Amino acid sequence: MRTIAITNQKGGCGKTTTAVNLGAALAQHGYRTLVVDLDPQGHATLGLGGVPENIEKTIYDVLVDPTLRLPQILLSTQIESLMVAPCNVLLSGAESKLSSMADREYVLRNRLAAVEPYFDFCIIDCSPSLSLLTLNALIASDEVIVPVQTHYYAIEGLKQVLETLDIVRERFTPGLKIGGILLTLAERRTRLSADVQRQMREYFGNLVFETVIHRSVRLAEAPSAGQSVMTYDPRSNGAVEYNQLAEEICHEKVRITKTDFVHI
Repeated sequence: MRTIAITNQKGGCGKTTTAVNLGAALAQHGYRTLVVDLDPQGHATLGLGGVPENIEKTIYDVLVDPTLRLPQILLSTQIESLMVAPCNVLLSGAESKLSSMADREYVLRNRLAAVEPYFDFCIIDCSPSLSLLTLNALIASDEVIVPVQTHYYAIEGLKQVLETLDIVRERFTPGLKIGGILLTLAERRTRLSADVQRQMREYFGNLVFETVIHRSVRLAEAPSAGQSVMTYDPRSNGAVEYNQLAEEICHEKVRITKTDFVHI
């Protein structure tokens, strides 16, 4: 199972949108895919048809109760080969529970071992903060995708993200790789968006995905219907672009290793 954390310490960059729609696109490509909602807001759960407040057992219960196994809480979605490990607001209390546990940074990795034979991909939607939950996600992952909105503050924000990932690799998981930087919420007709895309590629080279996710009405509408854009409007630009991202991830090797890690 290839596990990918979708993370950025800055909110509003399309992180959950990417987790939901990349997971859906991979599933439609024939890969057995699990989306783990590790953001207490529960937006990935909502975006895949769940109602967080009505769900009895969530990823919170799996993390804090060693007797509860991850397969027991998984929910099916509109796509046959896509499942979600849901969460709700209770997950915000997981930090205090985990802090008293042995090997607290490795709890999620240990829990995911129960489903590893059954999935090809696991996509983890992280909260927009460097918390113990996010640390668990990074340690459990093989690689990280960083969604970045195309504006001028993005480069400074990326500096913080990359420094954080470097610390995590040094202290906990040397094998963690960066799958790539994903440019999101791009505007098709503005010079500003084009300039930022150019600067990002100049700074980070082939670490930046070729695929760019543009601002889209259909991408914004799909969560309100409890669907990914892949089922909500499969012919929309958003669906096409996330399909392209899935193909890029499936067919390209991870771009970066510790010896050529990028610093600003």
